[in-house]
Amino acid sequence: MVNIYKAKPKASLQGKVLPFTITDHDYEVHGISQQGNKIAFISAALPGEEVQARVSEDKAGFIKASTVKVLSASALRITPLCPYAASCGGCQLQHISPDNQRQLKQQGIDKLIRHQTGLSALPWQPMLVADDSGYRRRARIGLWYDKKQRRLSVGFRQQGDKQITDVASCMVLAAPLQPIFTVLQQLVPTLADPTIITHAEVLLTDSQPVVILRHTKALTTEQRQRFIAAWPEALWLGEAHSGQFDYWQQPKALSYGLKQGLQLEFAPDDFIQVNAAVNQLMVDQALHWLNPTPDDNVLELYAGMGNFTLALAQRAKSVQALEGMAKMVQQLATNAKVNGLSNVVAQQADLHLAWPKADWNRPRYSKALLDPARAGAVGAVEQLCRLKPAQILYVSCNAATFARDAKVLLQQGYQLQKIGGADMFSYTSHLELMALFSR
Repeated sequence: MVNIYKAKPKASLQGKVLPFTITDHDYEVHGISQQGNKIAFISAALPGEEVQARVSEDKAGFIKASTVKVLSASALRITPLCPYAASCGGCQLQHISPDNQRQLKQQGIDKLIRHQTGLSALPWQPMLVADDSGYRRRARIGLWYDKKQRRLSVGFRQQGDKQITDVASCMVLAAPLQPIFTVLQQLVPTLADPTIITHAEVLLTDSQPVVILRHTKALTTEQRQRFIAAWPEALWLGEAHSGQFDYWQQPKALSYGLKQGLQLEFAPDDFIQVNAAVNQLMVDQALHWLNPTPDDNVLELYAGMGNFTLALAQRAKSVQALEGMAKMVQQLATNAKVNGLSNVVAQQADLHLAWPKADWNRPRYSKALLDPARAGAVGAVEQLCRLKPAQILYVSCNAATFARDAKVLLQQGYQLQKIGGADMFSYTSHLELMALFSR
């Protein structure tokens, strides 16, 4: 009988606390170190630091770990302003000042893009910034009721965990939305079964706060009235089933404005940018960089409900807006009509698949804008290049997929003219990008 040798599997490092020397950082401001022949990404660690970190992932070529103790601190490290920073997973960079956060994020992204594209230098423009606190106009609030202890936790999930960090306030949430924590803590435990409220979503329109309560069982009229009475300034909605909303008061259109004199209506579950001030700066910069004129036909991909579309249409000859979600296409068309813009054509298209033979799929555009989700525009950028617009403005929320798509644009003969960051989510690892390509 032949004995076949099988190597013993190597013991996993997952769960172990190990020492690390941080030598660099990545584009999400994770510290970079080495563990044997593996690269290690360490959250909440800064270059030059010595830390102890607990391993959360142990893969063939890399490991991920979270700092549990700083043995030797960087001069950049600060005491977090948020009292919940040690446990709340909402903000990843509370240990760095906003100015240094932005510098580190841009440095990491610069290295990533240059590595992917082969460019020796990037034409960085000044970063778009606004207030570092009180900027979020939308947030999801988690709830967890412990039946044994009869205790309700209201707040945000812990980093890498489903547990809720109980908070009384949030420093990055807009001031008009702050009452949500007190109201939920006061009223949810009074329900016969507090577990029926699974989470809440708060958002801020131009006129008032809005609360969406997700519940698994119906609430009585009396229970609804108690929530309304506790925070009468807010518009209250129930969501018994995903995407099905029940207004507890007189229904009202939800909307936000742009300084271009535009008003954008949206449904309770539509995507909106959470930072109103930075969003306005991005719209302004899009207009400045693309500079649409009455002679320009503009193509917009991933148009959403018209955040950039309507401002472009005010200046361009026409805007052909494409969006994957039919619901958003309808909302975009409504917003164009509400704002008196007849030169917008909104259509549904799955932009990652082969584009159909259609009137919009012809090389008649002088300028284009795309604003994809985090997955980027794989499949779409190649087909966009075939239409040969003279200028392409790429708005990105994920530096990694942007770098991949930018490489395609460069290979297709476009040149990177400008690139700039937009600090939409201060105290987090995210940085929005805007990049102008031309041929």
